[in-house]
Order: sequence, then C-alpha cells, then structure tokens
Amino acid sequence: MNRALIVSSCADIAEAAENYLRAEGYGKIAVISSGSEARRFITSKPEADIVVINTPLPDEFGSELSMMISESTAAGIILICGNDLVGDVNESVGDGNIFVIQKPLNRAAFIRCVQKIENSKPNEHRKESADILSRIDEMRLINRAKCTLMQNLKFTEPQAHKYIEKQAMNNRQTRKEVALKILASYGN
Repeated sequence: MNRALIVSSCADIAEAAENYLRAEGYGKIAVISSGSEARRFITSKPEADIVVINTPLPDEFGSELSMMISESTAAGIILICGNDLVGDVNESVGDGNIFVIQKPLNRAAFIRCVQKIENSKPNEHRKESADILSRIDEMRLINRAKCTLMQNLKFTEPQAHKYIEKQAMNNRQTRKEVALKILASYGN
C-alpha cells in the first residue's frame, strides 16, 4: 500500500491533497501541520512514498524541509507554493525528486506530479538492486580472500577477517582492494 505524508497548516489544501492521493491509491496518509513535526515524523516512521508540503509552514517556509527529505529518503516531493514564488522556489530546490506546483491547488497538475513520481520509482529500485548486487559481489570477493588466507597461511576465519580489515585500514584501501591483492598474490 502506498504511503504519503502531507505537511500543511491549511486544512483545506491538506484535505484536497489527501482526497487526490486516495484517488490515486494511497491508503496510508499522515497529515502534519508544521516543519518540525514533519522532521520528527520522517526520522521515526516508515518512509513515505510521496511527501506533499504546502508552503509556507508555521515554523519555516518548507523548501529546506523538502531538500532535507529529498536527501535523506527516496520519497518524491510535491511542494505547493504561491504563484509568484514558483520560479524562485524551483531554483532554490534544484533538480531531483521535488516538484513545485502553484496555488490554488489544481487537481490535474497535482495528479501529473504524482504520476511522474510513481514512474520514476522503478529506476530507483533498479539502482538499489545494482547497489545490493555490487555489495554482494564485494562480500564474495572478500570471502574468497579469507578462504585463500585460511588455506595458505592457516588462519582461522576471524583471523583472516581481522587481517583484511587491518590491511585496509593501515594501507588506506578498501577491503575489496585488499582482497584483490591477496587473491592476486596467491594466484586465485
């Protein structure tokens, strides 16, 4: 089930955004009224798929909050601001997964942003999968190096692990680089 967070001090906009999100299949929606409360929520609760921020908030404008969420989560962000501020806010938040739309809240524009966010998710999952596969390959390589040390130098597994860690630290190398050197030196 898709999850969303709405940060808005205006009940009307929060309600409209909630209705639009429910129509798009978002079942778990939290509504918060301030930036500080949103920061606490983001750090303590399961990650939202979409965060909607209606600016200005009572304790901050909201663009800083959107950038913090963008840097620390994979959530797509919709930032709603006054028509006269759209250009400036768009420049200040930069690229990424932050979409800036103007008030009054337009259903079609809002839904387009939601769909863009949803369409960008598979690419992020592919990137996460590639990162995980890369880490698995690195772990396999390190384990092969440990086995090589255990066979050739009669190390125990903890000794081999400690040796690789210590070499990486002393030589300012990654464990992967140390493992490659060990495998190369023993012809594996």
